[in-house]
Amino acid sequence: MGAAASAGGGGSIRLLVADDQALVRGALSALLGLEPDIEVVAEAGRGDEVVGAALAADAQVAMLDIEMPGIDGIAAAAELRAAMPSCRVIIVTTFGRPGYLKRAIQAGASGFVVKDTPATQLADAIRRVHRGERVLDPTLAAESLAQGDSPLTERETDALALARTGGSVADIARMLHLSEGTVRNHLSAAIGKTGGRNRADAARIAESNGWL
Repeated sequence: MGAAASAGGGGSIRLLVADDQALVRGALSALLGLEPDIEVVAEAGRGDEVVGAALAADAQVAMLDIEMPGIDGIAAAAELRAAMPSCRVIIVTTFGRPGYLKRAIQAGASGFVVKDTPATQLADAIRRVHRGERVLDPTLAAESLAQGDSPLTERETDALALARTGGSVADIARMLHLSEGTVRNHLSAAIGKTGGRNRADAARIAESNGWL
């Protein structure tokens, strides 16, 4: 099916749809598959399945959710752009957070839209990304500019991300190959920068801003 579709009639846009919720993934695939110039050639339910599925199906555009097991959609976007530069990426997510948008662009995504985007607009976004354009949710783009970059350093981000999962200072120190005193300093700095009451609150604030 793939070779015939790509060779005939000017070629449909070969789309990969990745979402961990089978119902959502199926609905998106069905809706977009109704478009005359879009062919859903692959699906994935995990972030770490994206690259293999895209390569096997020779996808031209990958539509990725952010929240997926294995690796998240932003990390999957970076891996896909490295492994298959010809495949453009559009992030479609429930979580409209300015920090996510910036991270997605840094990972090489060409588009970032929220899931409540009407199907006709989503199909148009896929076409535009396929043509080489950049498509960003206008509200998120404005909020992202207003918010500025994450105030957290890379190490503070790492420590806070591990603290979010309930790791102790000793656990975090072991995983990051740092001393416990250094980890405490990073967590203290992160709490101060986010305005959190404690490290759990700081992690919640950072996550809500898309910094984790």
